[in-house]
Amino acid sequence: MTTTLQNLGPIEQLRAGRLARRIPQLLVGLFLYGFSIAMQVRGALGVAPWDVLTQGLSRWLPLSFGTIAILVSVVVLLLWIPLRQLPGLGTICNVVLVGISADIGLALIPVVDDLGPRIALTVGGVVLNGLAGGLYIGAQFGPGPRDGLMTGLHRRTGRSLRLVRTGIEVVVLSIGWLLGGQVWIGTLLYALAIGPLTQFFLRWTLVRLPEPTI
Repeated sequence: MTTTLQNLGPIEQLRAGRLARRIPQLLVGLFLYGFSIAMQVRGALGVAPWDVLTQGLSRWLPLSFGTIAILVSVVVLLLWIPLRQLPGLGTICNVVLVGISADIGLALIPVVDDLGPRIALTVGGVVLNGLAGGLYIGAQFGPGPRDGLMTGLHRRTGRSLRLVRTGIEVVVLSIGWLLGGQVWIGTLLYALAIGPLTQFFLRWTLVRLPEPTI
């Protein structure tokens, strides 16, 4: 068994085994991911860059936040085609479930005005997002649409992952802000905390799979 993330193709992801744990973990992780986004939106102190874009688009389109998130994911997934990226089960589930669970969260979490609850929602949303990311990444069913775009551009351009990710998120954040999305302290908190949080939770959520055979 290996304790590292494996780069598996769609068929290999299913053949790797431990599906009784991995599939529920994937689904729970994706649901919590969308719910954590709803918490940050209700906190109204700024959201993650891709959610800034979704917020901005929601001001111009007569669609729910979650529906727009799904449509953005589909567009991003189409960008995988020229990059020759192959989606896995986790990729497809990500496209659908995160948007649905975000809408469920927005329906369940009331709008709050007091600063204390807004801070709690924002900080709690970021921490839950880190846990959710660890769960669905640790299930080893492939990257989400946005992460796949990053790794695909990294492979095709030869640029570092850090540079590619930064470039993508600056562009997305800028477009979202121009469209009316909220950029504030919560956005900075997310940018600084999400990497360490996800790595922290991944220690316990990574599903060990058999060593790949040559």
